[in-house]
Amino acid sequence: MRSTRSAIEPIVEELCAPLPGLPLQPGNGGRRVLPSRDAVVQSVEALRAVFFPGYFGRPDLHDESLHFYVGATLDRALRELQEQVRRGIAFAERHDFETCEHCTHRADAVTRAFMSRLPEVRRRVASDVEAAYEGDPALKSRDEAIFSYPGIFAVTNQRIAHELHVLGVPLIPRMITEHAHSLTGIDIHPGASIGERFFIDHGTGVVIGETSRIGARVRLYQGVTLGAKSFPLDEHGNPIKGIDRHPIVEDDVVIYSGATILGRITIGKGSSIGGNVWVTQSVPPGSRVTQAENRESRFEYGAGI
Repeated sequence: MRSTRSAIEPIVEELCAPLPGLPLQPGNGGRRVLPSRDAVVQSVEALRAVFFPGYFGRPDLHDESLHFYVGATLDRALRELQEQVRRGIAFAERHDFETCEHCTHRADAVTRAFMSRLPEVRRRVASDVEAAYEGDPALKSRDEAIFSYPGIFAVTNQRIAHELHVLGVPLIPRMITEHAHSLTGIDIHPGASIGERFFIDHGTGVVIGETSRIGARVRLYQGVTLGAKSFPLDEHGNPIKGIDRHPIVEDDVVIYSGATILGRITIGKGSSIGGNVWVTQSVPPGSRVTQAENRESRFEYGAGI
């Protein structure tokens, strides 16, 4: 046993050594405190119960208890979220979690701003449920969409995460969307901007990149990718961050299963993109793009050969 311990010691030293770009301690030597993934998920689930009281959380609500339940649940969710935001800020900025007043004040301001946006987030989530009900003939009730549809689950998480992303919160927004990704197979970056009445039918394999901009009343099917065509590099050969590189999808667009749309191009209002189509150029409003039409345009006059 003694020889095993002596063999372990140098391995422990190596494992505890900082990795490039990932120091184990904040820069000033303070305590290292990461956000809790479980606590973040619990806060989001509490917000889901606030958006849809009776569907999630307690099922036995009535008129007299509704306001008390929503108020108490919201207060608990925001208190926990504020703590996790403070942890995220302190860790990202390498500040001492215990003593940094800047992180405390910023987390408080972010939480208050986030709270003020919740009625609008709820309104948009409700519009997504309506879009699902109107757009899917297999859906017998709105209740079924709220309880069961992976698209509603994933988009609700993204709408919550997006507000925190806009407020500059580190780490937490991606934790929220990746939790939904792991459960649904729908990968939506928290930076993506999504209009109201957004419906993802079936959903598995959908990917929506960070700088995507999606208008109102847009419908996607499974396997759709709104991605980047290429990544401009800096002088060191590293991808340049923060540039617009994903598609703009205007209002009333339908994109069918397996379609891949790449680059900062625009899919014009009212267009329909067929299944398994690869689109890398902008599409005018009212267009109908199918496999056959796309193949014909690519190879016309020898292009694409």
